[in-house]
Amino acid sequence: MKCPACSSTLQEVEAGEIKVDVCRNGCGGVWFDNFEFKKVDEQHESTGESLLEIDRNPNVTVDYSVKRQCPRCEDQPMLKHFVSAKREVEVDECPACGGIWLDTGELRSIRAQYATEEERAAAANEYFQSVFGEELAAMKSKSEEHARKAGRFARLFRFLCPSAYIKGKQDWGAF
Repeated sequence: MKCPACSSTLQEVEAGEIKVDVCRNGCGGVWFDNFEFKKVDEQHESTGESLLEIDRNPNVTVDYSVKRQCPRCEDQPMLKHFVSAKREVEVDECPACGGIWLDTGELRSIRAQYATEEERAAAANEYFQSVFGEELAAMKSKSEEHARKAGRFARLFRFLCPSAYIKGKQDWGAF
């Protein structure tokens, strides 16, 4: 496989129970197949320790503005996205195979952000609430208001036409 950042040949390396592809003596990036990244993204996961220092060639330059192609899938551009709510590290992910490319130093930065998955989830929830909380509360309030109005209408209808509410006697169903 070719490195998506510098086009060097990637080398397969064992890191604990997983095998990843690294750009050794190139740009120093790491390719994770689908679901492998989750096994190394936290500080307490010793599997990722050996991937923090990949030998790289200081003469290799990487253009971070170029759209990268997946090294696994032929002619498949990867998507950039932030890996956490802190929005500090942007990674490349293949939408076809789910693989993730990390440039040199990104794994160390990711592992330093949260100690556990629970901390990561709490930070994501906090961010979600800060962005959408007021809007969601307004939508919920409006939904509850609509439900109250529908309930009042149903009670009125039941008072006006009590025979329409005998279970099983309507084609349209009872409230």
